[in-house]
Amino acid sequence: MGAAGGISRAEYARRMGRAIIRLIALIVVYVVIAAIVNNVAIPMVSTYVSSAAEYAPYVNILLGLLFGYFIVYAFADVIYWSLMIRYDHSAAAAVRNVFRIIGIGAMVATIAGGVVGGAAGVALGGFLGMVVGFASQQVLGNAISGLFILISRPFRITDHVTLLGDEGDVEDVTTLFTFVRKDANTVVVVPSSLILGNKLYVRRPAQQAQTAQSSQKPQGS
Repeated sequence: MGAAGGISRAEYARRMGRAIIRLIALIVVYVVIAAIVNNVAIPMVSTYVSSAAEYAPYVNILLGLLFGYFIVYAFADVIYWSLMIRYDHSAAAAVRNVFRIIGIGAMVATIAGGVVGGAAGVALGGFLGMVVGFASQQVLGNAISGLFILISRPFRITDHVTLLGDEGDVEDVTTLFTFVRKDANTVVVVPSSLILGNKLYVRRPAQQAQTAQSSQKPQGS
């Protein structure tokens, strides 16, 4: 599935290699810049401005947020290209989006907790993590459900389905929603989390059904 669209597995492997190199480069650059800022720049400025050291935490926050954002996205890209070797774009992109959401939330909670420090920092980090988790609970639930749907593929685009009392043709399947067209003017948007917990009926077009039946016949029959 991943080699579809005229791109070979070797090309996907090369792109994954470039994504890994980019991730490592970002981490190295962040470590080097943070070391220079904290061990060279701030002490040097402090010799002229005595209060410069007081701004060191804010500088580190900015560096952490800036590089953390790019590092999280680079790591998610590594996951994406590694999955593209075996799965299609929809499934790989779904996993990438989940890693981005979790990574950004964890980064913000960690930085906030580290700034405060001590028991208060742990409490703040835990509180922010709880807030982010609560706020994104529904989104993550839908995203994870959509991920399972994209990987297991119980239905495909153009399949005729009946789910949750609605019947129509599958028009699109994304991480969060499945779009089912009932008629020319009506599209039903079904959250992915509801699909996993309910029974559905699938009827494929004649050509797809014949292909599926022929692939299930035992060899030599």
